[in-house]
Amino acid sequence: MPTSLTELERWLNAPREDEHLEFKEAKLSFEFQKALDYCVALANEGGGKLILGVTNARPRRIVGTTAFPDVQHAREQAWQVLRRRIDVEEIIHPDGRVVVFHALSRPRGEALQRDGRYLMRAGEQLVPMSFDRLQQIAAESEPDFSAGAVPGVGFDALDRVAVDNFREVWATRSGNAAIRGLSIEQLLSDAGLLSAGALTRAALILLGSEDALRQHLAAAEVIFEYRSSDGSLPYQQRLEFRRGFFAWYEELWDRINLRNDRQMVLDGLFRVELPTFDEAVVREALLNAISHRDYRRPGSVFVRQFPKRLDIVSPGGFPPGITPENVLERQEPRNRCIAEALSRCRLVERSGQGMDRMYERLIRNSQPRPDFTGTDDHQVSLTLHGEIGNPAFVRYLEKLGADRLQSFTTRDYLVLDHVQREEPVPESLREHAKRLVDLGAIERVGRRLLLSRALYGQLGERGTYTRKRGLDHNTNKALLLKHIRENAGEGSPLADLVQVLPQLGQRKVQQLLAEMRRGGEVYPRGLRRWARWYPGPEAPSGLSAP
Repeated sequence: MPTSLTELERWLNAPREDEHLEFKEAKLSFEFQKALDYCVALANEGGGKLILGVTNARPRRIVGTTAFPDVQHAREQAWQVLRRRIDVEEIIHPDGRVVVFHALSRPRGEALQRDGRYLMRAGEQLVPMSFDRLQQIAAESEPDFSAGAVPGVGFDALDRVAVDNFREVWATRSGNAAIRGLSIEQLLSDAGLLSAGALTRAALILLGSEDALRQHLAAAEVIFEYRSSDGSLPYQQRLEFRRGFFAWYEELWDRINLRNDRQMVLDGLFRVELPTFDEAVVREALLNAISHRDYRRPGSVFVRQFPKRLDIVSPGGFPPGITPENVLERQEPRNRCIAEALSRCRLVERSGQGMDRMYERLIRNSQPRPDFTGTDDHQVSLTLHGEIGNPAFVRYLEKLGADRLQSFTTRDYLVLDHVQREEPVPESLREHAKRLVDLGAIERVGRRLLLSRALYGQLGERGTYTRKRGLDHNTNKALLLKHIRENAGEGSPLADLVQVLPQLGQRKVQQLLAEMRRGGEVYPRGLRRWARWYPGPEAPSGLSAP
């Protein structure tokens, strides 16, 4: 679809040039070969856009370009050189013509090159890809380790308890009672856990006996530790689970839940008990560790419980292309065979909805979002903090009502969470913020977003709303006038007046001053940012002010 002017404006307002956008003025021309180099680099970084006719520095302006007058010809030339589709688009904006090269992402496991150069961007420069980065990309196309067969291992290597549990979970969650009557061979075949009749590594990880795992997959182990405080070096309990996942996954949750304190949320007459560790969140975190860890590494998965914190550390970093920042947008299971088996019995969703639900449940409980601090190329470290942050917010969501919340997306919840924590709402969530404003869940006050006045009123928190919203229009003007009068001798520069009302920002303060000037309350001496403001009406032209 053609790019709309609204979408173009959104690109212009992006906080910075990231791996997806590249701006060039190119008022008269732009070298075609250089444009192709940028397209290759953008494709290697996941896809992006080269935008011509726009200034690079913020605030970006459209200056127009006469480069590539025939975009269809440019598109055809790009195909002839790269043998890849590069869509070249012309956008006619009131401020000038803009040309956009749309570069799609490279294929999985393949870095793109031009004339033997594997390009990426480093600031404003195009540079060759490092050897490590090329290796990472090549590793993306490696076969699924969990799908590999384990030669010479028969069905006697399976744990009977694990098999029975897997069968029952699958039959119950799918509603297919016939699964209970399947032979072990048919059960495993239907679950995708056999390869040419042989057990896969996934079959051992999910259903294997302790002896089989010790002999063939010693790293497939989960270690649970409980410590009564952060400063307590020795653990009070340690359990080692080296059997198929379905033999112990209920026991591990029971151990965690044994010390899972209930927190009483009190807000006036509103009372509700919430667990420190939400069961659905913990189970999703454990399933992610089993599905995504790197079984080629020798370490174990560690689950460490503290009274108000749960740490889950698994060997191997995120799968290629996944980061803590995009974990909600991109799904790339490292062990697809395991993920598909868990999906068949409805324990995980291939669509990635499990991680979405984890965020939603934590936000609804006013608990911190998942914390990936400590994650690197060698491990994924996930911390779940159990403290209930804001009881009033829990009640606020109750007042929104189940019907309304059911229509909310994970991004809507993220907006609400940023607003209630008084954090800036990221640019990527701006459209969702607009939607919540339209729904009346939040309000916009200047450049800030607040939970809605109506809902604060229902909570009996009108004073809290007034405090968070800030001073009203007339009070803001009175504060500015008070400061100007107190500094009438030397005058008040704009920088000082912005400090009087820092929550409003410079533009809003200037609007208030202009309004006060029209009303004869204040007047400036000097020009623009060097002007100083004084009390009283402005003197007629040619006369000195009193």
